[in-house]
Amino acid sequence: MRIIRNYFYTAGYNLLILLTPLLTVPYISRVLGPTGVGINATTNSIITYFLLFGTVGITIYGNREIAFIRDNRGQRSQTFWEIEILQLLTISCAYLAFLVFLFFEHQLQIYFFYQSFYIIAGAVDISWYFMGLEDFKKTVLRNMLVKIASVIAIFVFVKTRQDTGIYILILAGSQVLGNLTLWPYLRHSVERPNWRQLNLFRHLRPSLALFVPQIATTVYLALNKTMLWQMDSLTAAGFYDYSDKLIKLVLALVTATGTVMLPHIANLFMKQQLERVKQYLYMSFDFVLAIAIPMALGVAAVATTLAPLFFGRAFGAVDRLLMIEAPVIILIGMSNVLGQQFLLPTKQTKTYTISVTIGALVNIACNIPLIWFWGVAGAMCATLISEVCVTGYQLVVTRHTLATRQLFTASLKYVLAGVIMFVVIYALNINMTASYLNLALQIGIGALIYIGLLFLLQPPVLTNAAKLRTRM
Repeated sequence: MRIIRNYFYTAGYNLLILLTPLLTVPYISRVLGPTGVGINATTNSIITYFLLFGTVGITIYGNREIAFIRDNRGQRSQTFWEIEILQLLTISCAYLAFLVFLFFEHQLQIYFFYQSFYIIAGAVDISWYFMGLEDFKKTVLRNMLVKIASVIAIFVFVKTRQDTGIYILILAGSQVLGNLTLWPYLRHSVERPNWRQLNLFRHLRPSLALFVPQIATTVYLALNKTMLWQMDSLTAAGFYDYSDKLIKLVLALVTATGTVMLPHIANLFMKQQLERVKQYLYMSFDFVLAIAIPMALGVAAVATTLAPLFFGRAFGAVDRLLMIEAPVIILIGMSNVLGQQFLLPTKQTKTYTISVTIGALVNIACNIPLIWFWGVAGAMCATLISEVCVTGYQLVVTRHTLATRQLFTASLKYVLAGVIMFVVIYALNINMTASYLNLALQIGIGALIYIGLLFLLQPPVLTNAAKLRTRM
């Protein structure tokens, strides 16, 4: 039961982070326009690099380490302080590097400064500690009020195209406040550190091992927008950003299983309960396929109406981008199970690193010619190709440990139900008048068709949830 509950908390947390900007997208896209949106997307992509180098893999490493020792309060407390102080030091170095960059950057200097609050937020982010404890409730509920307040602030203070900086500052500032709200909970969970026995740098090398795959993963998140800015335009970067945001919103529901299962699998692995690890992996993979396939096909089915209706006519080109990127939902869902839920918690960091590095290199190699010939659509195709490579490699290297056939036991049933749903919803989408009411109706009909077909086909996902509940 705890896994199911934590899934909903984590899905809510991921959605909360993404919904803050997305709830305001119809308003912001019209107020700031493609250029303002592009400025935010481009400057944020650059800041992501500094934040990445500041955290040096600590977020995933801290989550896993706390999961290993969560039953020992004294050891857990000492480990927490060592990792957090190390994080403060590395983030400080990253911020100093950012200030040097800011000195030489003149075109978008003020916007970069506002975005830098995301770096500060990284220094006080201790969500990894509570995730390691499998205590996901706190990270959701405490952040909710801050996120809601930021949405209200956007509608109140962002009024014209000159308010792009205010919009960025509200988003970045809310991230700082949201992370700070978790600190009061520490007094009930963590003891004061033994300052003489602190050994910060014993954590540096293993966290650096996780830093390499994070660098590669960031290629998918930031490099595409940076390259579009340099090779095409700020507007193209804005189109890519909005399409990617919608895909990531859907992915938040799919990849929430990874955040929940990583500490749970790590704890089972340390107790050498390898058969239970595999059982949970098979159930998790099946669950991800069951929700990722209809979500990908559903996004593609309504994209023609969704993009111009949600973002405005100026962002009409996003509909084609959504259809190109939609399969990424399935691919990242599968690689999330294999990588985040199996390779990392079972200490196969090298294998995971190779997989995402391959994806990053393929992404860069494909980006240059595809952006040159097809612009933003080419960047989407490059992302899709790179995700195919990541997932394909992980399936190949885990085939001797995990039974590939068992992973895909019910995949044909999910594809069949999803394709039937897609045909019906796409036909409705292109023939009905574009409106929020009709869009909601199409989504509702699609959900009923898919769920109804699942009850008819009887895939294992219908019984796996009950098994999880009884085993916890």
